[in-house]
Amino acid sequence: MKAVVINQYGSKDELIEQDITLPELKENQVLVKEHATSVNPIDWKLREGYLKQMFDWPFPIILGWDVAGVITEVGSGVTDWKVGDKVFARPETTRFGTYAEETIVDDTLLAKIPENVSFEEAAAVPLAGLTALQALFDHGKLQKGEKVLIHAGAGGVGTYAIQLAKQAGAYVITTASEKNHELLKKLGADEVIDYHTTNFAEVLTDIDVVFDTMGGDIQKSSFSVLKPNTGRLISIVGIADEELAKEKNIKAESIWLQTNGKQLQEIADLMASGKVISVVGEVFPFSRQGVYDAHALSETHHAVGKIVIKMAD
Repeated sequence: MKAVVINQYGSKDELIEQDITLPELKENQVLVKEHATSVNPIDWKLREGYLKQMFDWPFPIILGWDVAGVITEVGSGVTDWKVGDKVFARPETTRFGTYAEETIVDDTLLAKIPENVSFEEAAAVPLAGLTALQALFDHGKLQKGEKVLIHAGAGGVGTYAIQLAKQAGAYVITTASEKNHELLKKLGADEVIDYHTTNFAEVLTDIDVVFDTMGGDIQKSSFSVLKPNTGRLISIVGIADEELAKEKNIKAESIWLQTNGKQLQEIADLMASGKVISVVGEVFPFSRQGVYDAHALSETHHAVGKIVIKMAD
């Protein structure tokens, strides 16, 4: 099958098209013919070699860890899924990623694509949606009526986080540039702060949960807006200053996504009822050039919503 791979770490120029043979299907796995995948920052961070100690894989490496498509083969032990099912997933992180015509997924990681959701909209969800859900609820313990600050609300993770927090009955505050304010209010944000003109740390207090997708000075300033003793800061980019958290007696936690088919199905059910949508900012064709252009956009950190790669029909 055709895949876009890297054969060494480096810039976008390392992306090439190559024929790859997948390993044999295990008894609890399915083979999915891909209709769409999406791009996340982990893709190009791994491509550049930042994660090579965590994932010490031989080359070639197929990047990409989101898939939406149709099951074409099932392992001998699979009982809940059949050939022809329309599914999406965040597969396990292996060197056989999803920038490919086909991919292998463990049956426990699959969720059903709702009838009202396209392959492109489904492919946008798994990594970003699960990250948002786990950060807010598994780690942040966000409750109805609490105030949550979601940084970079217009990004891939942020757009899902706003909707999931709103569905849970939280009061949702987010940061974004002026041009994205209308979109984020439609998604459910109660307040949108323009980070170009306003320092959030000067206008916010008594926040229960901060969801940090930025790190750096933004993270440092976030400690000052949290409720002392009960405030929680959940980050997907690491905690830079553990002492600062201790000083204010605030729970500060850096998280790494856990693959989870049940939680993905929860998001699918919300999408089926129209309570959560995917904001797909750009769609690129599945080719070396398409993936290259998608990485270039992702690396700007200014993409709105998710960047999706669509396979040929």
